[in-house]
Amino acid sequence: MQFVDEASITVEAGNGGSGCVSFRREKFVPRGGPDGGDGGHGGSVILVGDESLNTLIDFKFQRFHKAPNGQPGRGSQMNGRKGEDLIVQVPVGTTVIDVETLEVIGDITAVGQELKVAQGGRRGLGNVHFKSSTNRTPRQSVPSGDGERRELRLELKLMADVGLLGMPNAGKSTLIRSVSAARPKVADYPFTTLVPNLGVVKLGVQEHFVMADVPGLIEGAADGAGLGLRFLKHLTRTRLLLHVIDVAPFDESDPVESAEKIIHELEQYSPTLAESPRWLVLNKCDLVDDDTREAMLERIVERLSWEGPIFRISAIAGQGTDELVQAVHRWLVEQRRLEQEDEDFAARTRAVRERMEAEAVARTEARMAFMAGRKRRDEDNSDDDDFDDDDFDVEVEYQP
Repeated sequence: MQFVDEASITVEAGNGGSGCVSFRREKFVPRGGPDGGDGGHGGSVILVGDESLNTLIDFKFQRFHKAPNGQPGRGSQMNGRKGEDLIVQVPVGTTVIDVETLEVIGDITAVGQELKVAQGGRRGLGNVHFKSSTNRTPRQSVPSGDGERRELRLELKLMADVGLLGMPNAGKSTLIRSVSAARPKVADYPFTTLVPNLGVVKLGVQEHFVMADVPGLIEGAADGAGLGLRFLKHLTRTRLLLHVIDVAPFDESDPVESAEKIIHELEQYSPTLAESPRWLVLNKCDLVDDDTREAMLERIVERLSWEGPIFRISAIAGQGTDELVQAVHRWLVEQRRLEQEDEDFAARTRAVRERMEAEAVARTEARMAFMAGRKRRDEDNSDDDDFDDDDFDVEVEYQP
């Protein structure tokens, strides 16, 4: 299945049913009075988190979602049926944005969480509500309301415990293949991984955690180079980052310089994300000579001035991977325990997550504003009929 993490859809709630203007007319009751019933409310559109979904691919083919209208009222004070709410299943981790107002409507971060994105139209009232001692034959009713219509943009951020971070061809996909059942494509050239992959790392019957393999980043990723913005956003909801470094790159580049570029991109993208827990994973250690291996690895750590945990592994050979996943699992268990038992720790953790989400919202709003401005400029240019094609350079933009 193709992984899609952004989609644009249109949602429209149902219109309310109109109220009825009717009068009771029966044998021996020539002037029975008003008996017009009310209409039914229109159905609303509600997004619900579904754990069985992990991509927005379905919304690429079905972009329009409309809830049923409410039924009109009838005589004998019979009310119309309410329109059923339209339930739309979306992956957990979906952010919903109003395209017109650039408002972030909400995030769906839990299974079964509901988010109403379009309110159904109100029902119309029948003429029975207007009868009085001075108005015995009311012929007016309250009109029904129209359902809300919205243009929405859906953005999916993977919900994972651990995120793999690194340059292209650092061995992230090989690592997730080695420790989980995920099978991303692996090859000996950069940018083999084009979309994020999720893998469940199992250590026992009830012991597991989710690892996200994010496509490799390049210099300028924080500014959008190499679709860096789309890849970096998937790391914002992880608890722990594993910075994977290729200690024996095939192009003989400097591993330390490559690692520093990644750190710089993290700081440019999100200072809060850059300060989140991050472990150093030195990969492909089996490709270095035994005599010089330890000295070279020590130089890498010293040049990086790394103070956090360090792991030496060979993902393809499975060397050191068990120790890595065991340490990650123990750390995650300890974090959850502290969040449950220590209120101060839990408050600090929530504050960090809220700050990171606020940064993500600000970036999303800025990007949406930029896209809206570019769209308006394109529309203004298209309205101008007095131009010559030779006076303009043609710019071709490639999108995935």
